[in-house]
Order: sequence, then structure tokens, then C-alpha cells
Amino acid sequence: MNYTKKRKAKNAANKKRVGRSPQPSKRRNAKARISQIDPAMLEKMEGTGGENVQQSATPSWSYATTNLHPAIKKNLEKQGYTHPTPVQEQCLEPAIKGQDILGVAGTGTGKTAAFLIPVIQRLHMHPKGTQTLVAVPTRELALQVAEEFENLASGTRFKAACFIGGRNIKTDLARLRKPSDVVIGTPGRLLDLYRQGALKFGGFTTFVLDEFDRMLDMGFMNDVQKILDALTNRQQTLFFSATVDKKQQRLIDEILVDPVKVMIEQQNKAADTVRQQLIRVAPGANKLDMLYDLINDEDFTKVLIFAETKRTVNQVSKKLSQRGIRSDVIHGNKSQNYRQKALAQFTAGKVQVLVATDVAARGLDVTNVSHVINYQLPQTMDSYIHRIGRTGRAGKQGQAFTFVDQSPN
Repeated sequence: MNYTKKRKAKNAANKKRVGRSPQPSKRRNAKARISQIDPAMLEKMEGTGGENVQQSATPSWSYATTNLHPAIKKNLEKQGYTHPTPVQEQCLEPAIKGQDILGVAGTGTGKTAAFLIPVIQRLHMHPKGTQTLVAVPTRELALQVAEEFENLASGTRFKAACFIGGRNIKTDLARLRKPSDVVIGTPGRLLDLYRQGALKFGGFTTFVLDEFDRMLDMGFMNDVQKILDALTNRQQTLFFSATVDKKQQRLIDEILVDPVKVMIEQQNKAADTVRQQLIRVAPGANKLDMLYDLINDEDFTKVLIFAETKRTVNQVSKKLSQRGIRSDVIHGNKSQNYRQKALAQFTAGKVQVLVATDVAARGLDVTNVSHVINYQLPQTMDSYIHRIGRTGRAGKQGQAFTFVDQSPN
């Protein structure tokens, strides 16, 4: 059976499942659970990274020498992209050909451009026959994907629309009256628009699921399946993530047709550019005092602090602000406008410290984050890797500190 027949067969199977009873979505409990991370595992990683970083070999070709549309090459040059990153290098040709892709690469390796460049190239090749839907787990990531599309498609007639929770849905409905070549959004808002008949999933030929492991971990499995069921004209599917585990493999095998597998980095491996260090917290020690003493150093210029609960995030930021540290927060209870403003202030250096839940662990691409601090241990090693991956990006060095509570003797 050739690729086209296989795709039609899977689309037909998906269509039959549209009417099935939905399974309850397993949203993450608001209360912090006990971390599954063994501190001994972090001790083995302590002191690694950030020194004597080996740069990967320059690819044998540059973007200037490719057959990409001149407008794309001009925009790539404008953005400082001369050569592809490894994930971009391996995804470009098969994605442009219309093949399914399973792309697994670490944070900060250029995964967004790895799917956007082929998407835009295919729009140049088939402007009337290609429409792309991009689903991502968080609002921040959706906005950043939309921004990168605008940069890479600058000067062309191709348009993208971004739809996320926290915004007025009437504004989204008005936006959908204008044609878009690429639609980017979070699953909940995309489904809301679909149910209202404003967003027609049947018109999309390409589906991109970015950070799909996080999508499933956050309880979006049911929403993702509903979107897949409604994409009856889907001809190409691109799955991108930093990790893959056995729980996700069934869905991957079910959805992708003869995918090109691009595996760039060892899973559950921190970037070599991030130096890791543990801070042992003795019983009875004042953790906030320890945190303040740490970030009061002049080297801590742009600090991202992670905590497990919204309440702890608010408390830490408030205490730091009371001590004269310019601090703000990002978590799920804040409005989208607030989150965007806080992120903009942090990016511009007007705020030294941004305290966040794991909503900022992925898709947050802020340049020159000097330090990441895990005020509380994340739930999984996967989350740990993504958190500390907010620093040491684009080949630069970064530092990550993790507070570990010690048991009383």
C-alpha cells in the first residue's frame, strides 16, 4: 500500500471514531504532587555542562544554497539563520515533499523553524492546496510560533492566525472571517471555535503537533484526538517534541504514516551548555533567605524561577519584591494580557526575576536567561530538562540551580 492509500485509510478510520463517547480529560491536579525525581540522579549531573562546550559540525550546506523560495532565504538571512540546525537539516527535504515527520530534539535546537520553513515553502509551491493547523500546549508557545511565522513569511502574502484561551472569543470569531494560510492555537480554544462552526478542520491538509509529549502530559490527549478525528483531509502530519516515551508511542504509530524519524539528542539529557548545581536545604533552613542570597549576586541578571504551585509562585515573587528584587509572575490564573506584559518586561530586562509554574517550562524562548532556579523539584525528569533548557540556548552558556530538601538525620 502506497503512502496516499495509507493516509486515506487512516483518515477513514479516524472519521469513524468521531461519534464515540469522549473520555474524561485528566487535567493536572492543582495540588503539588510528590516529585518522582530521585535527587541522587541530579547529583550525578551536578557540575556538568556549561564548560568546554563542543560545537556541532557546521552542516555541509547553507540556506543560501538551497532551492527555498527567495523570500524565505531573505527572511532567514535577516533573522541570522545561515546554516540549519541538525533538526532543521534533517527535516527540511522530507517535510517539503509532504512526508510525515517524527522530530525529537532537545530544547533550543530550532524545532519551530524545522516545521515552519517547510510549511511556508509548500505554501509557495501550492498556495491554494495547502492549509496548516498547528496545535501547541501553551499560550506562550502559540504566540511565539505565530511570531516566528511572521518573521519567516515577512514580505509574502501568506497569513497566520493565532487563537488561545484567555482572549475574547468574539474577537477570534471576527478574525476567522479573514482567510489564513496557517492557524496556530491551543487545543481548547481551537475546539471551541470548531464547535461554533467558525473553524472548519476539514480544510486543513497539514497538521503540526508541537511539544506533543507535554500536550499529552497536561491532559490534552482527548482534545488532540478530537482534532485529529475532524481533520478528514489531512495529508501530512508533523509531530515535534523534546522527548518520547512508551506511553506516547501508540498514538504516534496510530497517526503517522511511514514517518521520517529525526532523533537529534538523547532523551532526558540536559543541554551541554547548562551547568547544573544542587542547593541542599537543611531541615529548618529559611529557603527564601537562601534564594535571596543566591540571586542577589550581580551575575544573576535575568533569572527564571520555577515552583510547583500558583500559590508558591505568588508568595516567592511577593517576598522577593519586598526585598527590592524586581520580580513578576506567570501562571495559569493570570490573564493572557498580564502574562504577555510580564514576559515582555522580563525579556526587555525591566524585571530581573520571573517566577513561574511549568506553564513557562516550554515554548518560552527568552534570550540571555542567565540562570534557571528550581525552587521546588518538578514532578518528572522530563519537566526538569525542559525547565533548565530555558537557559544555555543557541549555543550560549547558562546555569541551573535546584533546591533539594534534605531529610532530617
